[in-house]
This record gives sequence, C-alpha cells and structure tokens, in this order.
Amino acid sequence: MVTLAQALRAGLTRDEVRHLCRSGRWQRLLRGCFVPDAELGDATRRRARIRAAVVSLGPGAFVVLDTALELHGIAGLRRTAQVHVSVPADRPRHQRVPVPWLTVHQMTVDPGEITEVAGIRVTAPLRTVSDVVLMVDRYPAVSVLDSALNRRRIAPSQLTVIPSLIRGRRGAVRARAYLAEADGRAQSPLETRSRLRCVDGRVPPDALQLEVRDDDGYLLGIGDLGWRGPKVIAEADGRDAHGTPEAAFADRRRQNRLVNAGWTILRFTWQDTLRPDYIPWTVRQAIATAHQR
Repeated sequence: MVTLAQALRAGLTRDEVRHLCRSGRWQRLLRGCFVPDAELGDATRRRARIRAAVVSLGPGAFVVLDTALELHGIAGLRRTAQVHVSVPADRPRHQRVPVPWLTVHQMTVDPGEITEVAGIRVTAPLRTVSDVVLMVDRYPAVSVLDSALNRRRIAPSQLTVIPSLIRGRRGAVRARAYLAEADGRAQSPLETRSRLRCVDGRVPPDALQLEVRDDDGYLLGIGDLGWRGPKVIAEADGRDAHGTPEAAFADRRRQNRLVNAGWTILRFTWQDTLRPDYIPWTVRQAIATAHQR
C-alpha cells in the first residue's frame, strides 16, 4: 500500500497520482491510500485494505474484533469482507464518506493491550479473544478459544485472566461458561464443533488427538475424537487439511491400519455439524455396534 504522502516524498505530484488512478495502474483503497494494480493475491490485497483503514483513520487507530483475529491467525469465525478498526475513545468516529466495508468502533483499550502485526496496530491476542467471545454464540466462541490455544496465541493460564477483562460487560456471564469448554487440542473449528455436538448429544469423547499404537508401539494413527472403550474414532474432515490427493491417500492408508486394528472410523464434515442430532446419533450407533461384537 502507498499513501499520498509517501508518493509525494518519492517525487510524484498530485496530478501524477491522479493520472495513475485514472489509468488503472493504481487503485484507490481509501482517501490518500492506494495500491498498485498489479496481480496481487487475495491475501495481499486484503492486508493492504486493512492497513489503509488504519492509516486513513489517523494516529491512534487500531484493528479490533474479527479483523484482529484474522491478523493474529486465529480461526473460528466466518470470514467476511468487513474490516473492523477502532479509534481512541476521545476521538469522534464519524467518517466523512461512509465506506461499506469499513466499520469504525470507539473502544477503550489500554496501551499495553495493543501490539503490531506486520506493522499494523492491533489489539493483542488475549484482548482480541476476550472482546470476540462477548459478541458471538457458544460454538464460534469456543472455536475461537480453541484456535487461540492451539496456535499458541494465548497460553492456557491466560484463560483465568479473561473473566476479569470482561467483568461488567454485556455478555460476560454467558462468555465465562464458554471458557470451561475450551480445549487447545482441537486443531480446527470443525473439530471443535464436532466435539460440542457430541457433548450436547451426551456422547462426549474421552480423548482428543488420540494416538493409537500397535503392540510394538508403532503409531497406527491419530484420531481427532476418540472413545477408547468401544474403539471408536471420529475424524473431522475439513477441506483444507484433507482436500489434496496426497492427504486423501494418507487418510485411506491410516484408516486401513486403524480398521485392521479393530477400530471403527467415523468421518464428519462441516455440513454434518449443522444438524444437532446427526453426529451424536451416528457416534451412539457406532458405540452400540462395537459393544455387540
């Protein structure tokens, strides 16, 4: 991203900048912020848009909420085009020209709760997670907590700090209950949602990332969710982790080893988690069948 001030310092005139925009060689993101119209990837263009939003709002602006999660690499929420930026509480948040994809907040945040990611001011991971869990329902909230723990953006010990950060804020009572369900062993929001469906259906797994070994200690495979007694494993088949041919072949080989060792393998997708009864019913049937053997 290039600001008008940077362009002028580099020797361009305002007329030359306007010509670059009119010719399509530069694209205007926001007032005084531009990006060269090269073949930028979606991620690069998205990062430029976030940077432009912060710069355009002036000193003291910082990224918050969903967009802060995105910068920190924390999963759990559905990605949208919206960019969330806050200005200091003592500054007006009025935009002279409303921007459809930009939401401007006015949040009170201590200086120690702000960090930088790639030169962009953003709320620190702990503050970001604390803000988000107040605003979303249980499944996305626990997914965010799991992802933050799994990707080591926050430490397990920091979960005990969150109640003090959200005390007195709207949604705090509900959010405190989500903390007890967080588990950093979940490697994706799909795993989290599958686990919560099982918990709600009264067939909670007794192990996550269950290692199955043969009598010689050879690792046969690792299951996302496991029920050790009946030897049942549930796999959360996300598109990213299992979408390549190589991943599919590896999954099949691993499944064959586990089946030959006497394990039942179930596979669930994101669509399956949208039905409250399907996953627990399927697990319950597999457990019942195993007990009959």
